[in-house]
This record gives sequence, structure tokens and C-alpha cells, in this order.
Amino acid sequence: MRTEFIETALPGVLIVEPAVYRDSRGFFLEMWQQTRYVDGGIDAVFVQDNHSRSSYGVLRGLHYQLRHPQGKLIYVVSGEIFDVAVDIRRGSPTFGKWVGVVLSGENKRQLYVPEGFAHGFCVMSETVDVMYKCTDYYSPKDECGVKWDDPSLGIKWPVDSPVLSGKDELNPLLSDIPSERLPHY
Repeated sequence: MRTEFIETALPGVLIVEPAVYRDSRGFFLEMWQQTRYVDGGIDAVFVQDNHSRSSYGVLRGLHYQLRHPQGKLIYVVSGEIFDVAVDIRRGSPTFGKWVGVVLSGENKRQLYVPEGFAHGFCVMSETVDVMYKCTDYYSPKDECGVKWDDPSLGIKWPVDSPVLSGKDELNPLLSDIPSERLPHY
């Protein structure tokens, strides 16, 4: 049994299926092992770990930081989310494309979202605990976002009327974001 790194339709965005060792006592897995993850294509230096708890129907995102971009390694401790990465890098051949994956405490999958992508997730279980490692520090003054239901993106979220923060309700459409407010490819 070994950790699998699965490429997605967006180069650099990877699904990670860690090796999970189960027995009558429960399970064990390594959530991060630098040498193994570098060999698998995640050559990132993480500087901050975050933990969020949310309830059913909460949608967080789509978020990014421009001057302090964050690559993220996301995983779910308990519960289930639909996790999304959107390529918002100006000049990228996959600009405006997205990938989504179900992450849960049960499947133990992780999603690696590199710098230059917007990230968001929607809660599909009663509650969820999401953990993620970041490659740069959170910078409130540098916070940016893209509207969760931007029709040009066509993301197929698992809920029709999500619970949003006040900030996320105000996020603009991707086409309304000035070029200088988007990351470079």
C-alpha cells in the first residue's frame, strides 16, 4: 500500500490518496510526509495550518490571495465536502476551468491546490471539520474572491441555496475582476 498522487484536468492540482493502515483498533495514516509528497509532485513549503468547522450547506469561497498567494493541501477530518479549485491565472490555457472532488473523513482523500487558483468548498454532511496546510500566511488585506455561482465557470455545486458569508455574497464574477487583480500564469 502506498500514497497515490492523481493528476486532474488542471495541471498542478492533485488528488492525494494516502496509504491508510486499518486494523481492529482503527486506522493510521500520514497526512503529510515531505519526501513522499515532493516525489508525488507537491514541492511546497507549508507555513500555516488551518482548521474550520462548518454545517450542512455552508459554502466557503471562492478565495485567493494576490500578493501573498497560498498553495493549499486540504483534507477532511470528519464529515464531507465538495472541494473546488478554479484556474484564475491570466494567460493560462486552463483559465476559468475548474475541478471538484469529494473529500471526507471516510475516504481520507486530500486535494492540493497550487498558488494562482481560487479555492472553495461546500459542506455535504451535517457538520464538517476541514484542515488545510498553506504555503503563505493569511493576509486579510490581500483577500480576494470570485462569485461562487459565476455562470461562466459553471461549477456544479451540490446545493442550490448555500449558506454564505457576507464577504462571499459580494464576490465579483471572474469577468469583472480587473486583469491586474488576477495572478499571472
